Amino acid sequence: MPTTIGNDASLYVDIKGLRRDRSWLLPSNRKLRHLQGLALRNLALPSTSPHSRRTTTDDESLPQSWKSPAKLVAQREHKIEHSRSSNDLKAHPSTNFEAIKEDSHQPETKSERSRPNISRLRRRSTLNWVGASPNVRQKKLEDVTGGRMADTWFSLHSANVEEPVYLSEVIEKAMNPSFRSFDLNACGPHISRRDEVTVKFWAKGRSADDYSLLVELQLHLKSLQFIGKTLENFYHPLPPNCIVFFLSDGVYTNFTDLPSDEPPARAYLAPPKLIENGVQRTSSYDALMRLSTLDDCIQDALLTRENLASQINSILKDHQSAFESVQGVGQSHESLASTKRAGVAVKKQLKSAIKNRADLRTCLDARRDAMRNGIRAQESAQDYLSGAAAKLKDCGSLADTNTEAIHGQRRRVCEDLMHIYPIEPIPHKSLAFTICGLPLPNSSALDTVDEESVAAALGFIAHLIYLLSFYLCVPLPYPVQPHLSTSLIRDPISLMPGQRTFPLYLKGNAQYRFDYAVFLLNKDIELLMSKQGLKVLDLRHTLPNLKYLLYVLAAGNGELPLRKIGGIKALGVGIITPTLSRQESEESVDRGGEVRSRLEIEGRNRGGIGKGRGKTGDGEQRFPLKVQRNLSPGMSGLQEVS
Repeated sequence: MPTTIGNDASLYVDIKGLRRDRSWLLPSNRKLRHLQGLALRNLALPSTSPHSRRTTTDDESLPQSWKSPAKLVAQREHKIEHSRSSNDLKAHPSTNFEAIKEDSHQPETKSERSRPNISRLRRRSTLNWVGASPNVRQKKLEDVTGGRMADTWFSLHSANVEEPVYLSEVIEKAMNPSFRSFDLNACGPHISRRDEVTVKFWAKGRSADDYSLLVELQLHLKSLQFIGKTLENFYHPLPPNCIVFFLSDGVYTNFTDLPSDEPPARAYLAPPKLIENGVQRTSSYDALMRLSTLDDCIQDALLTRENLASQINSILKDHQSAFESVQGVGQSHESLASTKRAGVAVKKQLKSAIKNRADLRTCLDARRDAMRNGIRAQESAQDYLSGAAAKLKDCGSLADTNTEAIHGQRRRVCEDLMHIYPIEPIPHKSLAFTICGLPLPNSSALDTVDEESVAAALGFIAHLIYLLSFYLCVPLPYPVQPHLSTSLIRDPISLMPGQRTFPLYLKGNAQYRFDYAVFLLNKDIELLMSKQGLKVLDLRHTLPNLKYLLYVLAAGNGELPLRKIGGIKALGVGIITPTLSRQESEESVDRGGEVRSRLEIEGRNRGGIGKGRGKTGDGEQRFPLKVQRNLSPGMSGLQEVS
């Protein structure tokens, strides 16, 4: 029997010593109106397999299981034991051997006592899919759990009622379904005041086609057992297909292995009346008269209350208009107050609107001033643009004139360089040229010519490239140092250790350094040609590429411009290269024509001045003067080039 703890009658202790709550409802007071929900725990479907298992599954049924010494001794002793789990195999094998020997009552021999301890025995797993992949294991587990889950629903029935009182929703694929709460007061008092009910649970497994009756329980609510306020605090194991009832005061169930927690009936009932001499005592006459008088007073009070109520109602009905006027006064005051509040809000809005209007007017005035200033600035800019357009046109024409003048000066300079360093073809030889009378084959056949002649020719080419880089405004990637037949070239780009200056002569130098210097010289010529839009067909042909470059630079329409004469004016008389004469400068404007005529007379005396070189490809006549070289072929002829 449960006992109370202290003065708190709501807590009880059962026979196991566990602390449990007490229900609020007496068993006799439990009705269907108190029932609020149902749940099913430990769902167990009936077996549908036609073949029942007649033997237990153990390791001994596996033919490939390992026969340990302990198992062999146990089989000889004809002792049948349940198969142990892998979690239970923790004892050392020596303990098993000692136990087996004690049971068999065989004396230990010397060899058995001296036998060393063998390794720990391990029970082999009986699952054939332990070493399988995670996907296979997951599929196996889903099959195992899926066989125990089902779709369930329940119905409540009452006596003398054909239709079910309540039908629940369907919960799919669950082992412990908990259904939605409900209220049976809507069914009427003839249902909600009953204490007997029939519960039917219907289930459909994975392999079933239709629902079948799983549990049918006819019970009286008095027979339910209280298990706590909530189901989470209940730790007693529940049987299969256990129905849990949720009443207004807690959770109940109907299993019988849990001891009852109801207090004795005498805790709720009044003590019985004692009977003396077989006669039971009752109320006296005075008490009955007082009770009758009290009842008359109560009836008079009720009648007086009804009379007062009727009089009040008649007064209120007669003065209904006055009450309505009084009620209307409050409404009028409230309406007046709301009107005043609305008037104040409108005034605030009006002030804000006036201020915004003033701000907008100020902003508009500022914008008008800004627009007038912008229009004046636009007009002045338009006047400036009209003058600037004319100036731009003049600048464009001046730029075109300067471009043509620069091109003409470059033509004149290239023409002069062609006369200073004449590159002529060698008769009866393909792509063979000489510079200043010195033959220079391509870079792959330099060993067929004298070293000194090759060095001098490369010195002329180096100086010619050096001058072209200045006149064409093209910086050379590999700068040259022209020193006649001892010219040098530098490589500041490549990543190489040691000396970066390479000789353009072979005498006293390594062959690979000389070859690399010639290669760098050809790369400079290639860069100059690429800047003019020319394509190099073969990098090894030094003189043909240079000849082609000078020919393109000297080509053009119209006469070549004259060179300006500046500095010492006496140098203009008897100049070696008449074609290098300058145009008239600001210092020699008056004597420009005289110097030109003296140059023409000096040229005729030397023979050849005034002889035209013929017409160019465009039909215009050019008259460059013939160059008389009194100096030896070399760098001395360049002293007159500015």
